[in-house]
Amino acid sequence: MPVIRRPRRLVAAALPLSLLPLLLLPLLSLTACAGPGDVRADPVDKAAAHARDDRAGKAPKPGPRASPPLPVAPAEIPGLGPATRAAIPQESRQAVVVRGENVDGNLSWATLYERHPRTGWRRASAAWPSHNAVKGWTHHHVQNDLRSPIGVFGLTDAGGLLPDPGTRLPYDQGPAFTARGTGSLGEPLEGSFDYVVAINYNRRPGTTPLDWTRPLGEHRGGGIWIHVDHDGPTQGCVSLQRPHMRELLLWLDPSKHPVVVMGDETSLAR
Repeated sequence: MPVIRRPRRLVAAALPLSLLPLLLLPLLSLTACAGPGDVRADPVDKAAAHARDDRAGKAPKPGPRASPPLPVAPAEIPGLGPATRAAIPQESRQAVVVRGENVDGNLSWATLYERHPRTGWRRASAAWPSHNAVKGWTHHHVQNDLRSPIGVFGLTDAGGLLPDPGTRLPYDQGPAFTARGTGSLGEPLEGSFDYVVAINYNRRPGTTPLDWTRPLGEHRGGGIWIHVDHDGPTQGCVSLQRPHMRELLLWLDPSKHPVVVMGDETSLAR
């Protein structure tokens, strides 16, 4: 015979009615933990909300604005103090800086600098070895003191025994630039004036380097040039090795109002 199975009764039905509120209380308290004011949006929901705002044409709130960059001061020529910098004319955009090791020394270094409108002075050459006068430098040059004048002087005129190598400065060529004799160390001076650039100390700019006009008087000396080095100190000039002398002549541009800034390091730092 088939087995007749009796239907199972629900357990809850067998429970007394007085226990039902105790069973339902935890369920009610679980749904009451997050009320309407305590619901927190998930980060994904926030991103979706921003995306919806963007699609709806709503721009997100701007963040804090970055501070503008501080202005950068134009670069200055290293080693020059405020008094020396102030002596360089504002229109000058080329400078030959000749630094002596000390006020009584005759060994120095020459460096080319070019001034750019926004960034200031930039070096345009390596430091070239050079010579100055036998006894060094002076703030008050006089005839035959064997010292080179300290200061800032224009460079407007050139010349030499040899033909113009292609300089933009006015160039005077002729046999009057022939150098004779020997220097203070007994070295021959021949070829020293093959190329020269007149330094505008006690001279009239716009004339040949051979012009002997002396606005300050004959006693203050003159004829101070940059010329070809003869392996020894000079009587007052600055001398450069021949390849550097040619490079200088090709670099100088009268439209940039070139100057020479010359002296011992201590004096130039003032």
